[in-house]
Amino acid sequence: MPPPALPTIRTDSARGWRARQRSMMEKPETKQPFLTDIKTLRERARQNIGDGGVTFTYEGDVKKAIDILQSVLATELVCVLRYTMHAVAATGISSEGVKAEFKQHAQEEHQHALQVAERINQLGGTPNFNPEGLATRSASEYGHADNLIEMIKENLIAERIAVDHYRELIRYFGDRDPGTRLMLSGILVVEEEHANDMHDLLVAHQGKPML
Repeated sequence: MPPPALPTIRTDSARGWRARQRSMMEKPETKQPFLTDIKTLRERARQNIGDGGVTFTYEGDVKKAIDILQSVLATELVCVLRYTMHAVAATGISSEGVKAEFKQHAQEEHQHALQVAERINQLGGTPNFNPEGLATRSASEYGHADNLIEMIKENLIAERIAVDHYRELIRYFGDRDPGTRLMLSGILVVEEEHANDMHDLLVAHQGKPML
């Protein structure tokens, strides 16, 4: 009796199975971001050169961005004035260290104001340094503290307002205006430090931050 016939191996099916296995193990192909060719970039750069840094690829609303930054500028200017006044007017046995802190913060807020003014200019606007209506354009208040503890409290509250405001604006600008977003992110870090400094001063003078 002849031996039973061996099953025929279909090499084409085996190869197909192995190919499917390899494709499942390989990483899916990721799409690369679209890159504009050099010639097009050069042509765009020559067009509308009066727009400065606001080029074809700017995705935000320029007018709204400038309006928002005018409010940010006003906020920083009010903070400069408040900290400067407190640095001059603070009195008491332990006021010297606090006065120095107020003065440093005033200088840093002044740098923030200059940064924001420069960005407004880059976007094609004119920074509004007019003192008329400054308080109404600002997110924070000038204040009316008449003693050291109240001054610290006013500044802590103002810094907390600024921190929340900047976080919202950073989310708003997102990828539509990364230049403005990065500027505000840098300012936010300093404002968070200012809030922490005022919190520490309040704890040092009262034992706990009583707001």
